[in-house]
Amino acid sequence: MANINDYKLLNVKCLKYFALLEKEIDFNTELISTMDKKRIGFYLFMLENICDIREISDLIPLITDKEFNSKLFSSNFEDNGVDAIYINKENLEISLFNFKFREKFNKSGQKVNETMITSKFLNAIDLNNSSGLNGKLKCYADEIINCLNSDDIWKLKLYVVSNEVEVLKPQETDLNNFAKKNDLTIYPIGLSYISDIMSIKPDKIGAQVIVDKDSILTYSENEISTSKSYVIKLPLNDLLRITCNDDDLRSQYNLENLKILSNVEIDLSVLFDNVRGFVTKSKYNNNIEDSLKSYPEKFFMFNNGITLIAKDIRVKQVNGNKKFIINLEGIQIVNGGQTLRSIHKFNLKDASHVVDYLSKAEVLVRLFLIDDEDDTKNKIAEFTNSQNSIYPVDLKSLRPEQIQLEQYLDEKNIIYSRKSGDTGIDDNKNYIHKISMERFGQILFSLKGNPEKASNQKKQIFDKKYNDIFLDENFSIEDSDKIINKYFEIKNSYDNSIYGSSDQKLFYVLYLDKVLVDASIEYIINLLESTLSEYETELTLSDARKLIRTDFKNYLDLKLNGEHNKKNFDEVDIKQTQYLQL
Repeated sequence: MANINDYKLLNVKCLKYFALLEKEIDFNTELISTMDKKRIGFYLFMLENICDIREISDLIPLITDKEFNSKLFSSNFEDNGVDAIYINKENLEISLFNFKFREKFNKSGQKVNETMITSKFLNAIDLNNSSGLNGKLKCYADEIINCLNSDDIWKLKLYVVSNEVEVLKPQETDLNNFAKKNDLTIYPIGLSYISDIMSIKPDKIGAQVIVDKDSILTYSENEISTSKSYVIKLPLNDLLRITCNDDDLRSQYNLENLKILSNVEIDLSVLFDNVRGFVTKSKYNNNIEDSLKSYPEKFFMFNNGITLIAKDIRVKQVNGNKKFIINLEGIQIVNGGQTLRSIHKFNLKDASHVVDYLSKAEVLVRLFLIDDEDDTKNKIAEFTNSQNSIYPVDLKSLRPEQIQLEQYLDEKNIIYSRKSGDTGIDDNKNYIHKISMERFGQILFSLKGNPEKASNQKKQIFDKKYNDIFLDENFSIEDSDKIINKYFEIKNSYDNSIYGSSDQKLFYVLYLDKVLVDASIEYIINLLESTLSEYETELTLSDARKLIRTDFKNYLDLKLNGEHNKKNFDEVDIKQTQYLQL
């Protein structure tokens, strides 16, 4: 159960997000109260974690809330209870958000009627008529209508998000009828859930477990190695116990009264290094619960198992060498985090589950002894998770070069976000920028001469092309802060120009800035825009479509050959338009 300290920690987190927003866009902060700053930061924090979008600049367009757009952009259109919208074209999911940020902590809960105010927007979608909507909300409505009228099968979600303790129960009659009428799934999210996704600082978690002789296998890298790792078959009630938040229970390897475990919760410190991070909803979670209830004795065969690393593993034979007591110190789950969460969630649903189901189910657990200075733990996390559906960028988040980048950029007051929710290593530091690992990869790929591929080959950047980008001998970590500062300088210039900005354009300007060494940013922006205007094909293409075409990139490169011969890049010779500061 969440408490007032969780509420206070969330307030601190939200203010950090607002401070990052101030670095991104220009607006009058004097007109915004401290509570509104927390509320705005709350929107950004929750959207980043639920949508897994790590750039502040990418989160801003998602927010349709009237107060947010009024205070920041003087746009005063009604939001009809829909505070943010995210259309995930890759997964064919449309997510609507209804936010409530309470000014004071109390144990009250979310209200059904506050969710129902989204009806006007949903009715417009149902009737294929957005004429009653305005501004950003209308634009999103039109896009959603087109999505739902296409041949693709889209899933509609409504997230009800607040900083309250109690959340809505989707099975309530009114809420259930509302969901069925609008063909959507409702996901209530409250303070208990939010406390899980706030930054976790790893504690030294220790535990003890006892296994039968025939339930353990020993592994060592070579015959003379004294460091041993183990593979064990473990009952789920024991897995529940050694990963719970009760220090005493974790050491009670001979626990007989299993009912004591019926209300224990997971100690999130054991998941600190898990690359998957916090997954909001997953179909695999439900599959795990179904198999536990239907076939507990066969769970061992249905599940891939758990990979656990530890700083110290000591094994002692007991009971005439028929059993082994295993002492674990500094444990981390690096693979199987979703399985572990689902087991804990299943346990808390009913006090009888730990005896009736979990005690009858077993799971394969790999125990690896890892030294702090050894990079092996990162490789274990990467390779064991690569068998599952995890994005390549997440698999690479524990690579040593990524951790080094995070540490180096922290010294330069830049947040290098390797996971959702990252707000810097030092809570007291005033950071100047935040950039995701994914965006930095796109920037480096553009600088290598591939701006046309940086947007639509994001997965390849952290897969087949990863070594060529991040391990290139021409890339020095000491250049990373200069590259990032240049990126934000270009972004600021484009945002304040007469042209519409986009990520693709920024990647091109970065590339051009490297080629045209002495040119000003203003000159390069104009050069790119003029080239977009004069570039013609048989088809009528938007600028976004032009920018991802190889032949446009080739056309631009041919034009650059002439630009190299200009003596003064500040003398802009573009007839179509003139660069202006707004």
